[in-house]
Amino acid sequence: MSAWTLADAERYLLGLELFGMRFGLERMRRLMTALDQPERRFGAIHVVGTNGKSSTVRMIAAILQRHGLRAGAYLSPHLTSFTERVRVDDADVAPAAFARAVERAARAAALVDRSQHDDDPVTQFEALTAAAFAELAAREVDVAVVEAGLGGRYDATNVLDSTVQVLTNVGLEHTRWLGPTVRDIAREKLAVVRDGGTLVVGADLHPDALEEARAAAARHGARLVQAPADPGVEVGAPGAYQQRNFALARTAAAAYLRAIGREPAFDAVRAAAGAVRVPGRMQIVAHEPLTVLDGAHNPAGIAALAESLPQLTAGRRLVVVASILDDKDAAGMLAALLPGVAHAVFTRSHSPRALPPATLASLARQLDGPPSELVPDPRRALRRARELAGPGGVVLATGSIYLIADLLAPPGRRSASIL
Repeated sequence: MSAWTLADAERYLLGLELFGMRFGLERMRRLMTALDQPERRFGAIHVVGTNGKSSTVRMIAAILQRHGLRAGAYLSPHLTSFTERVRVDDADVAPAAFARAVERAARAAALVDRSQHDDDPVTQFEALTAAAFAELAAREVDVAVVEAGLGGRYDATNVLDSTVQVLTNVGLEHTRWLGPTVRDIAREKLAVVRDGGTLVVGADLHPDALEEARAAAARHGARLVQAPADPGVEVGAPGAYQQRNFALARTAAAAYLRAIGREPAFDAVRAAAGAVRVPGRMQIVAHEPLTVLDGAHNPAGIAALAESLPQLTAGRRLVVVASILDDKDAAGMLAALLPGVAHAVFTRSHSPRALPPATLASLARQLDGPPSELVPDPRRALRRARELAGPGGVVLATGSIYLIADLLAPPGRRSASIL
């Protein structure tokens, strides 16, 4: 049988969206067994949290690579291609390699599905995670920095026996699955802590989450380290929030290096800080007007973005393009985003969960927001925003990672998975 192409792999993965998302680790453990336990063949750092996970993962991997380690990374979601989710030595895996990994995972998934006693097939995220772990093992990485998909306790990534666990921050998101309070959500995320590990937490962690982190560390005999807010080096990625993310990444990387008997080197940290960039986070895609894409998708993320806006706009006219999903606190997001905005263009990403633009406009009016327009197509919305801003203005597109994916994807190509 001929090897799968990237198109074959994507078709298979997109087909699994029909089965939705289901918590539980039994299917994932069976997948790992069918693939000969790839998750045991590399060291691991496990990153959980509400915001900043992808940036922190990229930054940790960059630091470790510059210390001479073969570093892999697993991220979610992607923007324009599933291949973005698996990285080795600061590069996405090649399409052919990704396709082979998914084909291996699909065969393992078929075995698992046949062995199940009830109708409980492998999910898309489980198949993706299995493919990622198999590919990282095949590429013989020394360490993989792995981003949890949702929560921690029952997330497919929690089959890892990680050395370092990282909690970026905790906000009220996915309460349907993780619980109604910050404390509940933190407890679910902190279920990734391992006996004798090192738990590294962000500088601005909610007090309830920090209390849960202390309790989790004590239960597991783990060392708890809280990162500083200041990274101590110049960070190339724009945005004040990336300074905090890099400070966390630096602390986590140092913890891993010391666990394997190495000391972090300042020059290597500084080189990583200057070089790492995060697609879809304060990403400049055009000038005159300056056009920036940022995937902030909850109130805390928008607040962190808004903190950096004065530096970005420098008093220039700011026009916002926004799309928000229906399971987010849209009112809270708009309340943080709209002050100082001259005009808003509300649109709708390809996600079936995207709120109608008219709903966003109504919320903005209730918040005494700026004048707004409704342009359902994201690309047309961005063009209209650029017209409204004028050559000397600034355009910011934000509110949903799916909106950013729509704007970055080649025309006519489906940009990202639903899940």
